[in-house]
Amino acid sequence: MPKAWYCKQMIIITNSENDTALEGEKLGRSLKPGSVVALYGNLGAGKTAFTRGLAKGLGIAMNVSSPTFTIVNEYPGPVPLFHFDMYRLESEAELFDIGWDDYLERGGVCAVEWSEKVPGAFPPETVTVRLESLGDDRRQLEISGLEHLK
Repeated sequence: MPKAWYCKQMIIITNSENDTALEGEKLGRSLKPGSVVALYGNLGAGKTAFTRGLAKGLGIAMNVSSPTFTIVNEYPGPVPLFHFDMYRLESEAELFDIGWDDYLERGGVCAVEWSEKVPGAFPPETVTVRLESLGDDRRQLEISGLEHLK
């Protein structure tokens, strides 16, 4: 694992959806069971592409899609991925009602899109990824909380 992943924060510019997914894959390879990744960004910022890469980095070969209407998609693998989309939730209480605590204890990785909807739900060691569109397919990724991956 490159030493850069052990810093507190990184800013990365990607030039394509594939590059964004590749950065997710790099992070996915460094995650351990029980990790939480909070994703922030506007519609079309690349959250699902990044999560697709996370899944690949975790050894998951399935196609990853946005769980907007199901709230959570589960992907089995060596380390399972629980991919949440909070866009349709009205409160943190709704997240806990669907079993958030249970997902945290199941030994997988939780990747959460639209994390700004549930700011108090995350454990202190959460990795945060802020994605911003820079136009065309370029994205800026600001990744923090990496010190928890040592």
